[in-house]
Amino acid sequence: MGNREDLLAGARRCLLSKGYARTTARDVATESGVSLAAIGYHFGSKDELLRAALRQAIEEWGGEIAAILAAETGRALSGAERFEATWARVLESFARTRPLWAIQFEVIAQIERTPELRDAFPEANREARLGLAELFGAGAAELGERRAELVGACYQALLAGLAAQALVDPDGVPAASDLLEAVRAIGAGIM
Repeated sequence: MGNREDLLAGARRCLLSKGYARTTARDVATESGVSLAAIGYHFGSKDELLRAALRQAIEEWGGEIAAILAAETGRALSGAERFEATWARVLESFARTRPLWAIQFEVIAQIERTPELRDAFPEANREARLGLAELFGAGAAELGERRAELVGACYQALLAGLAAQALVDPDGVPAASDLLEAVRAIGAGIM
């Protein structure tokens, strides 16, 4: 690996162990075995590096979920079956990726007071919505970009809410089958 990759890996380890606000540039340099000056050279600032490491971790999480689903779905699934299978994997991942979700809530809590964070996240948020729609089989190719982003926004709201519940009360998070039942009940009430 090069210095850039070492910095990303070190930043990620620091984020997961110390959190966003408590991670210093010196922590990242020490953890990655790279000079402090390399952070500025490769990323401009510690905050840019931490955002890049967080983005990378989130993308890897999404890729893992997608790969698991692709590997286990040798047959065509109905929309309801795909919904339930996807949420089962997402819910299972919460226990193993708990620090990743805690960091995201920490960052969200700082957005209002940190213009750099506020400016950095709108495009990443849009990409996340489109990625979630794709993960659930309702991507831009199927729905068009605008509708896919709206569907992704609903999935994102559900994901954030479930992640918060998993952090606060891991044993109280509904099962994937419960989520499917709830969505059907909501749909029936709207129709």
